[in-house]
Amino acid sequence: MKKMLKFLLYLIVVIVVIIGGFLIYATIDDYKPQEEISLSENPSAKPLSLDTISVMTWNVGYCGMDKTIDFFYDGGKQTRVSKKRTLENIKAIKEFLQKEGLKHDFVLLQEVDIDAKRSYHTNQLDTFKQVFADYKSFLGLNYKVTFIPVPVLKPYGKVKAGIVTFSKYEPYKVLRYQYPGNYAWPTKLFMLDRCFVVARYKLNTGKDLLIINLHNSAFDDGSLRAQQLDYLKKFAVAEYQKGNYLIIGGDWNQRPPSFKPAYKDYIFNENRPMPVSDTIFPQDWNFVFQTEIPTNRNADKVWDKSKVPVTTIDFFLTSPNVSTIEIKAFDLNFENTDHNPVVAKFVLKK
Repeated sequence: MKKMLKFLLYLIVVIVVIIGGFLIYATIDDYKPQEEISLSENPSAKPLSLDTISVMTWNVGYCGMDKTIDFFYDGGKQTRVSKKRTLENIKAIKEFLQKEGLKHDFVLLQEVDIDAKRSYHTNQLDTFKQVFADYKSFLGLNYKVTFIPVPVLKPYGKVKAGIVTFSKYEPYKVLRYQYPGNYAWPTKLFMLDRCFVVARYKLNTGKDLLIINLHNSAFDDGSLRAQQLDYLKKFAVAEYQKGNYLIIGGDWNQRPPSFKPAYKDYIFNENRPMPVSDTIFPQDWNFVFQTEIPTNRNADKVWDKSKVPVTTIDFFLTSPNVSTIEIKAFDLNFENTDHNPVVAKFVLKK
């Protein structure tokens, strides 16, 4: 009996040492981006003279969040689909971008993997750069973890991914802005470092056009998203007060304010996706969204149109000096990712 107790004690000590050592390593290795990171700077970039501006936003779900996945973070079981499915998804998404993405001045992508176990270490940024060979591209890393240990039996492993802005025009400056707030330790060691990427363009009027790509928090109790929206609001309003023009798009992980879709909209759970408050931004700012086609599906089950909840969390926000010509979403039936792409056209007011 004493030998058994001694063995169990040793075993517990070994487990504690291993877990403790891993957490110490993860803490040291943790990606800690500065609040502002320069991604590009070219003071000699030519000023823009545009009548209309067209933008696409699409969360490509690291080419793994397709119709066959029930994702463990959403309450399902899988951490990734097969390699065959992943490669098929990459091919299909690339083909859609070749067909539709090249029609637009700016393409804002979220969840693009550079090197991750979940997508079999495919470099999707390089793949999409092939499509947008004549565009400038800017990556804002928001997920950089050497090893994610959950779920225990099939750990998520390494992730290096981010949001990417493709631009037909040369910006004079591009910055990554780190959102405030995070989960408590040690959870924060394995979660995304949420951010937005701002591409700045000089206009012939002497003012700036800001194209902002964002991907806000998804699985918090709402407090992180509130901090993120407050930070974004302060940044955006200050830029507008300088006379600049702002078009903000991406995956908000919240429904737009006063959202009344033509389809049956579901709330996935208590916290996701909560609506954006209609009092966050000044009343003359414009949330730009469509109501005909859902842009996101819940991923706790494999896709079944008759059973799986859907909603819209991918849309735009514009400053008061920007008018919207049109907005539409493409119904791709969540075949290759859990989001549908959204495109819009805008005019800068004189």
